[in-house]
Amino acid sequence: MISLTTSKVGLREFLHDNLLIGDGAMATQLHRLGMPVGVSFEELCLSNPQLVHDVHASYYQAGARFLETNTFSANRDALARYGLEHKVARINRLAVAIAREAAQEDAYVAGSIGSILAGRVRKKVLDEYRDQYEEQAIALLHAGVDGLILETFVDLEELLLALEVIRPLTEAPLIAQLATLEVGRTRDGYSLTEAFAHLKAAGADVVGLNCRLGPAEILRSFEQVQIPINTILSAFPNAGRLGMTDGEYAFKSTPDYFAESALRLREQGVRLLGGCCGTTPEHVQAMATALQSLEPLERVNPPIVTGDTPSITVQSARLHDKPSIVERVKTGTTIIVEFDPPRDLDAEQFLHGCCELHKAGADAITLADNSLATVRMSNMALGALMKNRHGIDPLLHLACRDRNLIGQQSHLMGLHALGIDQILVITGDPARFGDLPGSSSVFDVTSFDLIRMVKQLNEGISFSGRPLKQKAQFIVGAAFNPNVRKIDAAIARLEKKVEAGADYIMTQPVYDAESIKLVYESTKHIGIPVFIGIMPLTSSRNAEFLHNEVPGIKLSDEALARMKSVQGAEARKEGIAIAKELLDTAIRYFNGIYLITPFNYHEMAAELIQYVRQQSALVKAVAQP
Repeated sequence: MISLTTSKVGLREFLHDNLLIGDGAMATQLHRLGMPVGVSFEELCLSNPQLVHDVHASYYQAGARFLETNTFSANRDALARYGLEHKVARINRLAVAIAREAAQEDAYVAGSIGSILAGRVRKKVLDEYRDQYEEQAIALLHAGVDGLILETFVDLEELLLALEVIRPLTEAPLIAQLATLEVGRTRDGYSLTEAFAHLKAAGADVVGLNCRLGPAEILRSFEQVQIPINTILSAFPNAGRLGMTDGEYAFKSTPDYFAESALRLREQGVRLLGGCCGTTPEHVQAMATALQSLEPLERVNPPIVTGDTPSITVQSARLHDKPSIVERVKTGTTIIVEFDPPRDLDAEQFLHGCCELHKAGADAITLADNSLATVRMSNMALGALMKNRHGIDPLLHLACRDRNLIGQQSHLMGLHALGIDQILVITGDPARFGDLPGSSSVFDVTSFDLIRMVKQLNEGISFSGRPLKQKAQFIVGAAFNPNVRKIDAAIARLEKKVEAGADYIMTQPVYDAESIKLVYESTKHIGIPVFIGIMPLTSSRNAEFLHNEVPGIKLSDEALARMKSVQGAEARKEGIAIAKELLDTAIRYFNGIYLITPFNYHEMAAELIQYVRQQSALVKAVAQP
């Protein structure tokens, strides 16, 4: 039963037979006491330890007998933002001493370790965080904590990594808390039933939820989940959702509401109860009072009912009406033609060009996503017109630059609804170099991240981890630039895109036969189709511009010299001739050809499409026995 004394048996043993009240939000209290947003609250352990002590003491006086150290972000990665990365051990040790003094002799002190990702999209390999978790955990353990609480992890895989690192270091109890963006599922797509089972197997003594959700949604999460037998549960909800009140951001849940919620969480078998963002000593006192003299209740899992929630294995009823470019390239030469959307409001001339390219034999027409950061008509709208009005397969570029994660998922859901499933994920040129240099570049994610997240939609899981009623069917391409000094580094980057889930590759244009052979030799091991890029030149000035000013394009000395020797209409003919010579080589090594139309001269691209078809047929005929 709960009481204001814990008898100071071990934390693990105490939780087997008792309810335990934890503290509330540290940052919320420090902010209430005058600390501005944007500073390192963990650094206060050095510069203002009394203030940190006062917050701990306020929670202790409110009835909390489980105090967390002020070390949630006291890892090297987070402290480096304030130039404090060399003080990780010192801050963590002092934080334990401050909390221990406030706790006196009858309360437990747990070392708080927060997620290093902290809700951000993964940009590093998680394995790189191992040393940081070990460094922080060792400092806390050496300072004498009663246990460690790993909290606010939105991705199960990061939390499992932390447990893998820390469990061998200590026999002290480990509390592992996830922070879900959606009820019942982690951001990386695991159901809570799966997640808690994995955490238990990885050595967690207590599993639970904190942050992100308020009491009602955390309660609903527990009502739906299967908890492993003999597993202790914890819950540290936010004080509801953050909203605007009287011109200021504030959390809505009252202490009385928290008291009622504590009783409901107890009915779900929760034994360790505290608060997260927005909670105060008043919330903690309300919970302590509500649970005074009550004993813990055994967890009773809900009945297992199949089909009661959307399953990520539900198949979409939508089927491709034509083979994808990946399927086509396996059986013969496949041609993708890039045709840029217009910079004006008139779409008819563009659609006419698409029809001419389609008639010439293009397997798919690819539309850039505001290439060179220059505003063009939406490729989604044009793709829908191409598909629905003319029966032409669009392949849309998807840049990381222009949309945040909300916009990216919404855009992809719209593409799915339109039946547009072939996309090419690219980083995108920085906005400051385009025709609206005052606009911002979003770049919430890298191309690696976005490829991985699109493939997550194909598994029926949203970016936030919410299960979807259908699976998407996106065929995801990745870009490759072979025009670099260090081809090995470019290949290593390409391999990461393949590992992230890319289905095919489209290269930047190449301008000599040796480069085509080099691309083939460098990429033949990756196991997915490669579409080699060929773009005809139109003039000497065009050639010089591409070679000297456009990122990712490099012309051969021969191509530059040949274009310099001709002018006017003869220049375009020479550009076509160079492209045909390159295609003669490309056809011998690649089934995938990617033609880039210069300045929307669709006649030039159409001539090259027909040439590829003719030459491919000849090569095939010669190869016949």
